[in-house]
Parts: sequence; C-alpha cells; structure tokens
Amino acid sequence: MDSERSILAAFMVPHPPLIVPDVGRGGEEKVRKTIDSYEKVAKKIAELKPDTIIITSPHATMYRDYFHISPGEKAKGDFGDFGAPKVKFDEEYDYELVDLIADLAFEDDFPAGFEGEKKKTLDHGTMVPLYFIRKYYTGGKIVRIGLSGLPLTDHYQLGMYIREAVEKLGRRAVFVASGDLSHKLQDYGPYGFAPEGPIYDERIMDTAGRAAFGEMMEFDEEFCDKAAECGHRSFVIMSGAFDGLAVETKVLSHEDVTGVGYGIIEFYPKGQDDSRYFLDERRKKLMEERSKSDGYVQLARLSLESYIAEHKKLSIPEDIPEELMAILPEEIFSERAGAFVSIHKNGRLRGCIGTIAPTADSVAREIIRNAISASTRDPRFDPITEDELEWLEINVDVLGEPEDIDSIDQLDVKKYGVIVSCGNRRGLLLPDLEGVDDVETQVSIAMRKGGIREDDDYTLQRFEVIRHK
Repeated sequence: MDSERSILAAFMVPHPPLIVPDVGRGGEEKVRKTIDSYEKVAKKIAELKPDTIIITSPHATMYRDYFHISPGEKAKGDFGDFGAPKVKFDEEYDYELVDLIADLAFEDDFPAGFEGEKKKTLDHGTMVPLYFIRKYYTGGKIVRIGLSGLPLTDHYQLGMYIREAVEKLGRRAVFVASGDLSHKLQDYGPYGFAPEGPIYDERIMDTAGRAAFGEMMEFDEEFCDKAAECGHRSFVIMSGAFDGLAVETKVLSHEDVTGVGYGIIEFYPKGQDDSRYFLDERRKKLMEERSKSDGYVQLARLSLESYIAEHKKLSIPEDIPEELMAILPEEIFSERAGAFVSIHKNGRLRGCIGTIAPTADSVAREIIRNAISASTRDPRFDPITEDELEWLEINVDVLGEPEDIDSIDQLDVKKYGVIVSCGNRRGLLLPDLEGVDDVETQVSIAMRKGGIREDDDYTLQRFEVIRHK
C-alpha cells in the first residue's frame, strides 16, 4: 500500500450547529474545548492537503437496509435551518470515487450506492466539519455517505470498500467520521438523562482512543439506543477504512456540558498489522462459538441453511449427517413440545418464530419447521439471504407445559415465560430476554403482541423453557 495514496488520516468529530458562531451567538463558548480541538483538526487536514474529504454523517440520507452515497458533481447547503443562512457551502463531489465505491459494493451484492437520494442539500452533520475545515483548506472534493439500519459489521465492511476505492484511484484522502456521542448525559440537557449515557461516552472514548476497532462492533445496539448516541455507526465505518492497519491515535477532547457528548480524536495509519483484521477475527470467533453449539441448535442451523441455500426441507433421518445424529438425544425424535427458534445477526434480532404447543410429531420436526419459518417468514424482517448465513447466531427454546397462574406475583422474568390470553387472542414472551428486566415489562410486551388491552378480561399462564445455544 502506498501510504501517500490512501486514507492519510481520520478524525472523529461532533456536529452541533451551536459551535458555529453565527448559530451559537456567544453560546458556543460553553464548549470552547470542542471548538479548540476542531481548529486543530482543521489545521491538520490543511497540512495534509487531501484530494478528497470523505464525510460520514448520521444526518445524510439514511435507509434501514441500504447505505446511500450522495451522487452528482456538486452540492450546496447553509445553516438557514439554524438561523444563519449566510453561512453557506458550495462543494464539489468526487464523483469518480463515489462511482467506484458503488461499483465495488455492487460486485459483491453489498447494499450501498447512490440511488434514492431524499435531499440534495448538505446536512449539518456534513456542514459543521466543513465549516472548520474550509477556514484553513479550500481544496479537495468531498464524498458524503449516510449511515443505515444494517448491523455494525456491515458498516465496517463499507469502510473497507471505501479504502479499496481510494487506493485504486490513487487518492490522497482524509476520513471525517461525523457524530455526536450520547444525548442523555445530563438531566438539564434537551433529551434528559439515562444511565447508559455516561457509560457510552466513557466506553466509546476509551475504545476509539485505543483504536480498538474490533470492540467498536461489539457495542450492543439496544445499549446504544438507550444512550441515544448518533455517531457510533459513523465511527465504525471509519474503523473499517483502517482494517489490517496499525493506527496511532490522539485524543483531543471530550465534553458533556450541554447534556450531549462531543468527542474529538485523531487517527493515523502506521503500516500493516496482521493482528488487526477485525472482521476476519469476528468470523473466526463466530465459527468457534458455532462449533460448541449443541445438537438442537445444529439441527436448526442445518434446517435453515438447507432451505435458504437449496430450498430443501430436511427429512428425518435421511438428511441428517451421521455426526449430528450421534449427538442428538433419543427424546428429540420421540417426544413432542412447542419450540421457538431465535436468530440474531451481529447482536440484533433477525427472526424469531415458534409454537406454544406442538404441531409436529417430534421436537426435531418442530425445530426444523420453525427454523425455516424464523429465517424466511417472520413478518418483521426480510427473508434471510445466503450471504448472511455465516453471521447468524441461533438459539432454540423447547417449551414446557403451560400452567395457569392467578397473578404476576407467580412469575419470574428469568425463569418463566408468560402467555397472556383473551378469547382467541394470545401473546407470548420467552423468559430471560435481554432488556426485559421485570415481570411488568414482560407481561406488557406479551399483551401488546397479542393485541390485548389492560382493561380486557385476560388470563395468565407461565411456562419454563430449556434453552439450547
């Protein structure tokens, strides 16, 4: 790799319009540390004289299942929405680089490109960094990339495509990962306080400050949501642009005086490092965990993989490999029970379908059917595709017989699942689910799933499960 024809440096920066004086009108002084750090970043970019400034922004066009890269040759924007219409930008896009990133993604059937732009004008997540950069450096075209609702590993992968495109075109580029930290750091802040807020800020500043990019992909997305951060996916894309490289960091500042976290860190590549291929490491870790799965989970995985890759439903025992038959207990073929198959991809639920009571003549066939349904027929998600199979984590819950109970006092959120029934409406929730910490929440979710209201005349049942991983 020619270090002078690649990503020269990257910068993790916030984007509060407040720090633009025409917007802040004096209020910006409360975050003076952030402003001073931003000035240092801008001067460093001016010293590097990049051909291209790549900016990932949470406020650019965003889709649940697609990364949007702004198309065209130029874009304009101003801070009119923040009371400062005279602060304007007229930027040129590096459309050759945009085209190549999109082409690389298309070749791998990766969901990124320049289709479906919602708004052509520049967003404030892009303009705030440019406000400081353009004070010192007027050269360089830009690339603007939005985030997505896809898993963090996909954001990391996008960063890898970005660097590949930069190197193929011989660009000298800098990467600006625009994003605020938690929005729930103080009671007096605009979004209030959540205990996850300060924890997120401390953790991300430590993780990013060490360039521990593999750990960036291990942040639980529910935890990130509770912390109300907006930049994590932006930071992960940046991390992917340094895959396989040693990285030197410099933490410039972190402030939380407004109730929102603002962190600024510099990153500089320092040559090849074979210990830092974090996506490959994650694949190896998943394979190791998969090898430890018990027979129930292996059967579920075999069922969905066979159906998705070959559109074939397993027959028993003809399609079950000898080594799997050897570890499956006899009762899986002789006993009947309801079973749920839960599928996660990179920490996020990707499908979950099950049966409260048995519908097949054995637990094995119950698992085979429900694995196919969970992966292809869960109405909350698109069907799982073949390229996703390597990232899937699967659990199988075999349900015990439900028993009637008189009140929620007889529930234990860790031990028992709950069934709420009203007429022909039923809602079920499994036990020991992440984020469900009390029985009131458990029952409320089950009622919502069953379309049951508080004032309905409903009954409760509890059941135990045997969870297979």
